[in-house]
Amino acid sequence: MDGVVPTVTVGKVDASAEKPTATLRWSWPIVDDTDPWAYETTVALRHQGDKWSVAWAPDVVAPELAVGETLDAVTQPTDRGDITGAGGTVLVTERAVVRVGIDRAKVDAAKAASSARALAALVDIEPKPYVKAVKAAGPRAFVEAITLRAGEEPAGFADALGAIEGALTVDGELALAPSRDFAAPILGRVGPVTAEMVEKDPEKYRSGDVAGVSGLQARYDDQLRGTVGRVVHAVPSPDTDDPAAEPRELYRHDATPGRPLAITLDERLQRLAEQILTKSGPAAALVALRPSDGAVLAAANNAGTGGQNHATFGQFAPGSTFKIVTSLALLRAGLTPDTPVECTPTLSVDGKQFKNYSDYPAGALGTIPLREAVAQSCNTALIGQRDTLAKGDLAAAAATLGLGVDHDLGFPAYFGAVPEPASDTEAAASLIGQGKVLASPMAMAAVIASVQAGTTVVPRLVEQVDTEAPAEAKPLAPAEADQLRAILRQVVTDGSGRGLADVPGAPVLAKTGTAEYADGGAIRTHAWMVAAHGDLAVAVFVQTGESGSQTAGPLIEEFLRGAG
Repeated sequence: MDGVVPTVTVGKVDASAEKPTATLRWSWPIVDDTDPWAYETTVALRHQGDKWSVAWAPDVVAPELAVGETLDAVTQPTDRGDITGAGGTVLVTERAVVRVGIDRAKVDAAKAASSARALAALVDIEPKPYVKAVKAAGPRAFVEAITLRAGEEPAGFADALGAIEGALTVDGELALAPSRDFAAPILGRVGPVTAEMVEKDPEKYRSGDVAGVSGLQARYDDQLRGTVGRVVHAVPSPDTDDPAAEPRELYRHDATPGRPLAITLDERLQRLAEQILTKSGPAAALVALRPSDGAVLAAANNAGTGGQNHATFGQFAPGSTFKIVTSLALLRAGLTPDTPVECTPTLSVDGKQFKNYSDYPAGALGTIPLREAVAQSCNTALIGQRDTLAKGDLAAAAATLGLGVDHDLGFPAYFGAVPEPASDTEAAASLIGQGKVLASPMAMAAVIASVQAGTTVVPRLVEQVDTEAPAEAKPLAPAEADQLRAILRQVVTDGSGRGLADVPGAPVLAKTGTAEYADGGAIRTHAWMVAAHGDLAVAVFVQTGESGSQTAGPLIEEFLRGAG
């Protein structure tokens, strides 16, 4: 019965009759406890001296169960709910697969282990656990090694498989995205439940079930997976004299299909983002939002991330892209885009020397307007204004632009941190997006989306999850939004974002950024760029690069042009 254990209680007992009996109430949680297979059986009692015993018969266990028959539960698969994207496009649905494994009925027991080792080597899985599973399996079991998308078997695979005794493929279906890598860290995957899952929730999962094991597939598994069906049969003894004997159905619980999950990802833009990021060797991520409603249109990670979700859950110093936040804080403190500030080659704060990036234009040193300091990304000019800001001003400006305030969006999301600095040096570093300031690419996309929209933008991916701006955030005033848009437009027309100047269509706003980080004994540089173009806001992050304009700039330009 696949590990299902019944609850049996004693009902009516008639001990005074000539043939004493007792009623047993059986309850099997075949699917779950809410709708068990429940019935009663009658058992004959025997009385010897002062002891009572049960007169055994097969129908004590189930009505009409005959001698030699056993109970067996067979799982009926259910249709898993699709995951749909923008415009109702189906992103994840049941797609054809081939399950590769060893059929124990087709290999001698003495050769099963060697076949398992050979198959493990062929499909590149850890051999020891698979060999152990094959050796422990029953004589007629099919022990799966790996599931492959139909048509994606490597060249020569069929011949190599055919040379392994007992190895074969079984056609099937599995909930899959359009490609192996499509939004994989976010969508997650579906697969056989693990022993740990069964142990943690034995009423929900049975060995052999298929469920979401990561990402959205895991978080919304209850909605997507529906309820599997199960049929209980009375199975004849293999030693029966009746060759026509067939299993008899005793109980059926029909499967209930799963319900779809709607998300905002745009398939075309997601594919575009992933294709562009293949050009970056180091870990890289790209997030695209729609400023008008916060919809996450693309959230891509390249192979360099090692399967980690840097796009929405990465925690990195945002560098000079954070100067958008610093600019808002300074505007609120009384500065204007035209306020003169001093851009010096270096600036010392409590003994720590800050400098501008290596290619900073010499012609933009000296007394320059705030707008030019941001456009050229002058570190020393903004750090020089540190005494203008009061405690909490920077964090308040960040919250207005959607940074540093957590929300439960229904998927893994990191909104960044703007902690109160512990020293003057840390305060100086915070103004240029370093120190203890952290953000994800999604959070920085929300920052420039908020500027473009003129209001706090909270990213939205799962349609059924409501999002709203944090109540504690001070609203972005129209005049503030206008000033920020003018500053960020100058980044493109005259500053470090000039590579986006000829992108067709609406005017592009942008900000580049670099942030130093320690990698072992070396100091390396994160490369960032954020941009807004019409109703599109984009952030690109490359973990190790030269600068925002050189490393992230070409990637974001290609995305904006491709997005149209």
